[in-house]
Amino acid sequence: MRVVVSTYGARGSVEPMAGLAVRLRERGAEVRVCAPPDREFAGLLAASGVRAVPVGAPVRPLVTTVRPGSAVGLAQRAADLMAAQFGPVAEAAEGCDVVVATGPLPVTAGARSVAERLGVPYVYATHTPVVLPSPHQPPPGRRGRPLPREVTDNRELWDLDARLANDMFGAMLGAFRDAAGLPPVDDVRGYAFTDRPWLSADPVLSPWPTGGGGGGAGAVDVVRTGAWFRPVARPLPPAVAAFLEAGPPPVYVGFGSTPLGTAAPALARAATEAARERGRRVILARGWAGLTPIDDGDDCLAVDEVDHPSLFARVAAVVHHGGAGTTATAARAGTPQVIVPQAGDQPYWADRVAALGLGTALPSPSPSPESLSAALATALRPETRARAEAVRGRIRGDGTAVAARLLSEAAGR
Repeated sequence: MRVVVSTYGARGSVEPMAGLAVRLRERGAEVRVCAPPDREFAGLLAASGVRAVPVGAPVRPLVTTVRPGSAVGLAQRAADLMAAQFGPVAEAAEGCDVVVATGPLPVTAGARSVAERLGVPYVYATHTPVVLPSPHQPPPGRRGRPLPREVTDNRELWDLDARLANDMFGAMLGAFRDAAGLPPVDDVRGYAFTDRPWLSADPVLSPWPTGGGGGGAGAVDVVRTGAWFRPVARPLPPAVAAFLEAGPPPVYVGFGSTPLGTAAPALARAATEAARERGRRVILARGWAGLTPIDDGDDCLAVDEVDHPSLFARVAAVVHHGGAGTTATAARAGTPQVIVPQAGDQPYWADRVAALGLGTALPSPSPSPESLSAALATALRPETRARAEAVRGRIRGDGTAVAARLLSEAAGR
């Protein structure tokens, strides 16, 4: 079986696909992952033994320079992403048995078009439920196209979102499809998502409401696989292992691929001072946020790339942005969390952690040392640790195995 995976986004979009690819290879499949050419993603895929096909422009320079919420240059970026699907991704997919895609609509609609032209099955996967139409939630909104505040019916909002997607990407997709000899598409979002999208999120952390997935236009029947983790943990760097051994469990602070801009120094200071007030050392992950130590104290260690499953199992709490992968990994480690959501689906994961009693969330993206200290005090309570440990046993670790089996069935293997 030959599988082509297409993804575009930050690490939260790439790492789960690497985990899926590893599991597929264990089943004897040949896998190619079409992903952004950022050096860290190339290293991630190479370390996983996965063949990478660089597609599109590097993500990190884009994420760290575009003003949050800005639609400037969006049309050109969307066209470039879609062109990459009809170009390098289509070339990589020649002779494949199934195409899997995740990411923004220009990627997924283009990837499905490639699968259609080749006459092979296509699967849309998302790691967060907030993008899926449901009467139980509103759409997340699109850059430069705010949803009307006066409309409160979720079904109506999802219908509007479908029209906005057509306005933004319909003509573009039609032009590429016409050049490829494919007929027009009248519902870009529905075409990209299919009527059976895969949700690769843990059912405990992210329950999908029963009673129908559709919220107006584009009703969907969600396939739950469980979260996609990389199956093999990596050893911690010697400096990190030595720091852990030198004292009681520290607090981890990291914001992953979320840029913080000029707010980074203040957030690093607030988190460090909060941890010190609670008598805890700090492991500070630089990440795309560019966090750096606030002084040269030996109670703070700055790190770059590190294996989260191995590290989170040995820290007292995880202070983070609320990315889907970080949230699931901390929950699977049984470690309390403090979430400081910045954008996107991060408020959703913050709410879920608070609702499950796995920690707490802060409403402000730029909390004070005092508010972070209070949140950390909640996370460090014995009862919070006990709750996190209890939920840990309910977090599934077989998501990639389930997905690999379903893909084999889809490909008729």
